[in-house]
Amino acid sequence: MCGRFALSNEINELITDFVAQGGDFRDWEPSWNIAPTDTVPVLVSTVPKDVPKDEDGVRRGEPVRRLEPARWSLVPSWAKEPKLKFPTFNARSEDLAAKASWKGPLASKRAIVPASGYYEWHTDEDGRKTPFYIHLPGDELIGMAGLYSWWADPTKDRDDSSRWLLSVAILTSDAVDALIGIHDRNPVPLPRELWDWWMDPTVTGDQDMADRAVEASLPVAEALEVRQVAPIKRGADGPQLIAPVEE
Repeated sequence: MCGRFALSNEINELITDFVAQGGDFRDWEPSWNIAPTDTVPVLVSTVPKDVPKDEDGVRRGEPVRRLEPARWSLVPSWAKEPKLKFPTFNARSEDLAAKASWKGPLASKRAIVPASGYYEWHTDEDGRKTPFYIHLPGDELIGMAGLYSWWADPTKDRDDSSRWLLSVAILTSDAVDALIGIHDRNPVPLPRELWDWWMDPTVTGDQDMADRAVEASLPVAEALEVRQVAPIKRGADGPQLIAPVEE
């Protein structure tokens, strides 16, 4: 699973790196302690609304990459309120098509969640938890496969632009051999050449597509490096959080 991650890149760098249009990031700053329900940048691909839908209800025009601020914890479009009785910051890749929360987003609202790295805690036999920071060599940006949703606040007027909430979940899969000693789950880090494939809104996603994404992520996940870090306190932030524990 992924319950905390870091993203140190400035927004303008991300926009340039992704060749993406940028959303409103006035309230977002780089963080080394991103937690569920925090606002995070997500990469999505959409077809302009002026392109008419075909008989299947899909716009087939040229997709446009966008980097948008989103709430990390997906709110299904059918939810009555953002606060749910079950966690939605992670989505198990094995049964996406069978779950009401994930089936709709899987079909056409797939995202990439950029991260510098993420944290995982190993629990020993005594229940003691040890934190680890997991990242790619050279601190290359990780592109975690995700699902997103737009939720309309029923308490606000239809013409109120703040009525809409964008939210996202990160896909997880069984941990690869290199990480199984820390936790039994890891995010699904897609190779960069498959980001556009995963995000393509003109392709109807299904369980087979999710399974192929997990398969494609395995070499990236196996390449992840791990280092022990100091305990992470709630509210703490800064690059010192990812500093290795001195032997």
